[in-house]
Amino acid sequence: MAEKDTKKVIKELQRRINRYIRLTLKDIKVEAKEEFDRNFQRQAFFNEKWKRRRYVRDETRGILQQSGTLRKSIRAEIIEGNKGVAFTSSVPYARIHNEGGTITVTRRMKGYFWIKYKEAVKGMGYTLKGELRRNKKNRELSSDTEFYRAMALKKVGSKIVIPRRQFIGAHPDLEKLLLEIARENVKEVFND
Repeated sequence: MAEKDTKKVIKELQRRINRYIRLTLKDIKVEAKEEFDRNFQRQAFFNEKWKRRRYVRDETRGILQQSGTLRKSIRAEIIEGNKGVAFTSSVPYARIHNEGGTITVTRRMKGYFWIKYKEAVKGMGYTLKGELRRNKKNRELSSDTEFYRAMALKKVGSKIVIPRRQFIGAHPDLEKLLLEIARENVKEVFND
């Protein structure tokens, strides 16, 4: 009789452990993703501020937030077999922004920036005297043209340094959150 009871207890314990793992991974997936999303609002990796841009094209736009594509691309998935949670992005430039690095200037890049420069200049408004109008659109375009011109004038083979602006990864604040999730789930699953 005791062996049967032991098997029952072990089976019940295994069921609770599996439930604890599923629940904890689900909570980590949601909470950590929300924290990574908040990094874009904070313009920092938790409390580590991101480096400001050299060419500020739009004062109202946050860092890494031109279109919102990078922010929206962050996905959280529970790894098969409940082995953990993986955070990914389908955007090709996500890694270089998260980790920092260098880009080598190519002829194709220079050509692209010359085209963007010409488009920006063409869109500017002029007065009848041939002077630039002093309006909001021209101010925005003039900062764009500065940036595009500077990029187009870089030498082929030169390096562009992309500073590290981490938005996903391990951090002590995140570890505290994960510990709190684990403790709450232990109480929920094992204290009944």
